[in-house]
Amino acid sequence: MITKDVVIVGGGAAGFFAAINIAEQHPNLKVAILERGKEGLTKVKISGGGRCNVTHAEFAPQELTLNYPRGEKELLGPFHQFMTGDTIAWFEQRGVPLKIEDDGRMFPVSNSSQTIIDCFLQEAKKYGVELLYNHSVKQIKLAAIGEVKDANFQLETTQGAVTAKKLLIATGSNPKIWQLLESMGHTISQPVPSLFTFNCDDVRIKTIPGVVAKNVEIQVLDTNLWSEGPLLITHWGMSAPAILKLSAFGALELAKREYKFQIEINFIKQSFEDCLNDLKILKHDLAKKAVFKTKQFELPKRLWHQLVVASQIDEDTRWADLNKQQLEDLANQLTKAVFDINGKSTFKEEFVTAGGVNLKEVNFKTFESRKIEHLYFAGEVLNIDAVTGGFNFQNAWTGAYIAAKAITKAK
Repeated sequence: MITKDVVIVGGGAAGFFAAINIAEQHPNLKVAILERGKEGLTKVKISGGGRCNVTHAEFAPQELTLNYPRGEKELLGPFHQFMTGDTIAWFEQRGVPLKIEDDGRMFPVSNSSQTIIDCFLQEAKKYGVELLYNHSVKQIKLAAIGEVKDANFQLETTQGAVTAKKLLIATGSNPKIWQLLESMGHTISQPVPSLFTFNCDDVRIKTIPGVVAKNVEIQVLDTNLWSEGPLLITHWGMSAPAILKLSAFGALELAKREYKFQIEINFIKQSFEDCLNDLKILKHDLAKKAVFKTKQFELPKRLWHQLVVASQIDEDTRWADLNKQQLEDLANQLTKAVFDINGKSTFKEEFVTAGGVNLKEVNFKTFESRKIEHLYFAGEVLNIDAVTGGFNFQNAWTGAYIAAKAITKAK
């Protein structure tokens, strides 16, 4: 039997961050990470295309919380304790400087996730954190008084029994662990995919994968779901921040619709009326030129071509020859284009779910369970998720750090 003061279940970002901070703040505690795989930090490795999107350059707690469809209210207090600036300082103090990219995402200067992994492994070794790989947890029991000396929890793993005085769960979106927590009395919000791209088989976008519209507005019809930002046309449909924000904030609603719904895209962020007026001016100013060949509104050329054709305008039609219906059709395509969405695809390898431990059952001053003393949580095991851009990792660092601080201060 393995006996520890603190056991962390889950060898990912939150698990390692918590273990290192516990062991550093309280060197006398015996700390172990139980990881079901043969190695840990696999999500860290693939994040950000192998570069690891560590956090996001947003330094106001109130603004930072707006990126969390689930967890916005609960994270405000924790972000006042540990957030972006603290994350940057933590890594820099350990020889891993970060850099800010144009879109606000932050990566290690090395541009390699291995830098983060090496940092964690070195720190874990330095502070004596025991890494127990291939230890899949099958059962978690509250230890009966006197059953095991100085233990509050007994864990049955595929490699034998482990006991702990304090237990931190950092297993991410793991249905088996959620089931165990449910059997212990916790409520689990049922998981649904959060970050995903939209499948769309529409003739207007079928031949133009790779095209980016830099700033669009998108609305899911018959809902209040709305977003703006860059839109990427892909081989299977649509992606990029404008879509990913919708997928995150609309996770529950879109799951209810079985990922079959309609979106309306305003490619130029103008009203239909303003666009129509502009087109009438262009009809006069560019009278002798072909509409197809004179793209407008700073749209990519290939996208302009598709919207012109969709407006029943031939390739050689001149601006002067556009009739009232064609002008209105083009204004519609530019400002109110409707697309049928017929499914979803995972966004790269970064699978994120909405769902997890009910947030009302967690004390966010310590990240301790309100139901079971000495049980803590960090990361996506909680019903917290974010849009893409480093925000899910920031939640992991914040929760893990605060839980670590609480664990080392608790008697």
